[in-house]
Amino acid sequence: MAKVAKKLEWCIVRLGDDVNWWVEEISDPVHWDIDGLGIVDPRQMNYIVDHLDLVAQYGFPVELLESAFIKFAIDKDLGKGRIRLTRTAGSFLAQDEVLFALPDVVDEERSPYADFIHQLTKARVKMLNDLIEFESTFTIDELEDEIRDAQNAALMEGRATHVFTEIMSILDYIPEGYELDLEDEKASDKDYIGEDFPDVEEEEEESIEEDETMKWDDDDDYEGEDDDSDEDDLDDEDDDEDDEPAPKSKKVAKPTKKPLPPKPDNKKSTPAKKGKKK
Repeated sequence: MAKVAKKLEWCIVRLGDDVNWWVEEISDPVHWDIDGLGIVDPRQMNYIVDHLDLVAQYGFPVELLESAFIKFAIDKDLGKGRIRLTRTAGSFLAQDEVLFALPDVVDEERSPYADFIHQLTKARVKMLNDLIEFESTFTIDELEDEIRDAQNAALMEGRATHVFTEIMSILDYIPEGYELDLEDEKASDKDYIGEDFPDVEEEEEESIEEDETMKWDDDDDYEGEDDDSDEDDLDDEDDDEDDEPAPKSKKVAKPTKKPLPPKPDNKKSTPAKKGKKK
């Protein structure tokens, strides 16, 4: 592995029609087979890191991500969807570095990437058994068989399975006929918040108390204004009607000897106060 570290210094990658990056040329063609060799771009790596939080709760060692991939940075743009990458140091977990990730697959069965995939599969299976009530325990072999079948089907169609697709097929895997309802936990959090924070409007209504500044009906200090601003009870208005004579400038409606029509009479009986109807 030490010899590989010395010779593998750069690689040239191209953007495929599937919007994935594929290795086109590498500085160590002796140990590396570039046929169908994909590389994870920075955007895809950030997406993977975000999805590792869930499986980390089921025993996946996130630090394996650092050793499973060889880090590369952009050296130059070669044009026509091709760029040259050079080997560099850094951390994928920081998510603030623009790093490409080449899976370390020199030894396909014992490579750091192979261990990464195995541990990822193991944690995903444990999570599925915890969240789904299977008739019988779901096993690692069952998941690996389904992933392998999908890869073989793509190969028969002349398509290589990109490394990003392989990883996400594990992180997103759900057995056919089942589903994961991860919204229940969010719903319970929402209910819990609702209990802690009472209705604001109800709280304001209970806290408001009357004081002297709020009693404007008894304020007689304003002069020169029309009496229309004061609204009294109906009983008080009836008393005023009996006491105050009607001004001569306005006529008061009087009942006629003939029977009144069925519709109500809306004429004012006295203009002592506006808005008063008979």
